[in-house]
Amino acid sequence: MQCILSHIDHTERLGRILARTMVAQGVCTLLISGQLGAGKTTLIRSIVANLPGGEGAEVSSPSFNLVNVYPTQPEVVHIDLYRLGQFGMDESLVEYLDSEQAILLVEWAEFLPDSVVPENSIWLTIELSEENRIVYLNANGDWAKDWLQRMKSANSSLLFH
Repeated sequence: MQCILSHIDHTERLGRILARTMVAQGVCTLLISGQLGAGKTTLIRSIVANLPGGEGAEVSSPSFNLVNVYPTQPEVVHIDLYRLGQFGMDESLVEYLDSEQAILLVEWAEFLPDSVVPENSIWLTIELSEENRIVYLNANGDWAKDWLQRMKSANSSLLFH
């Protein structure tokens, strides 16, 4: 599934759709990749702001401390793997990857070793073109495939192609 974001309002709308879907259909893991400036943190900021309890959260990329936890309902765990790059996984992060009670948002997910990728997760890749951002969403696991299909069905007229 893909959507085209031609303005920051579209990125924020996608964040609202994802947040609403996460509350209605259950906790999920969103693995986000894209080059610097692609809008990963903007998308996460919109997701968090649109979850219950996230209105006042100050979302920033946790590049230096690797993890931010936001007091939303359900709780959001925001991991940024940029600083780790290809140097390997910090073992202290593995406990967060196993949580079934929190929404897990991972920036720079391409640095996540295959051995620790949650079984059911949505891969969200943002690619920059000259005029737009193209977002690709792919499901990993049966539950995630079903979740993604329900999200697309409920919001098909808004963004998705």
